[in-house]
Parts: sequence; C-alpha cells; structure tokens
Amino acid sequence: MIPALSLAGSLLEAAALPQSSSPDQTGSAAAQNSDFNQIFAGVGAAIDNLKNGESASISGLQGQASVQHVVESVMSAERSLQTVIAVRDKIVSAYQALSQMAI
Repeated sequence: MIPALSLAGSLLEAAALPQSSSPDQTGSAAAQNSDFNQIFAGVGAAIDNLKNGESASISGLQGQASVQHVVESVMSAERSLQTVIAVRDKIVSAYQALSQMAI
C-alpha cells in the first residue's frame, strides 16, 4: 500500500471517533461540524477509491483480474486523485491570497 494513503486512512479513522459535544454548542456550529464530517467522509471515499485502484492493478499484474476491471479501477482512482489535487490547489491559492493581505 502507498504509505501516504495509509497515513491518511489512519487520520480519517481518528477523525471518525465519537467526540463529546459541549452543551453550549449552537445550531450553526453543529451544522458546520456536520459539513466538516461530510468533507472527511468524501475524503475517506476518495482514499478507498485509490486503494481499490491500487489493489486492482496489483491483481491485474498477478493475472487475477481482468484488464477491463483494472482499467476501470485505475481510471476511477485517477479521477479521484485529480479532484483531490484540484481542491489542494484551491486551498493553497486561498492561503497565498490571505498571506498577501495587509494586516
């Protein structure tokens, strides 16, 4: 398995642990928390997609999977990776814009 994927997977497992909520948590904060959890769920699905593509390519090399299955899995993993890279680029550009603002 790719080491970065296993690290990201363990981070997602840690984020999925139940957290205690404070009694003074407002409705908008709860909505933001659920949105944040949905983002992590999407990231987890993308990581699973990448893992499936990796395991399908290994199975294909060993002759245990059809070429069509391998190509479909790898293309799906590639789309997920391109999406993650696009989101990362947006985050970096937003950070750079914030760092250039005068205080």
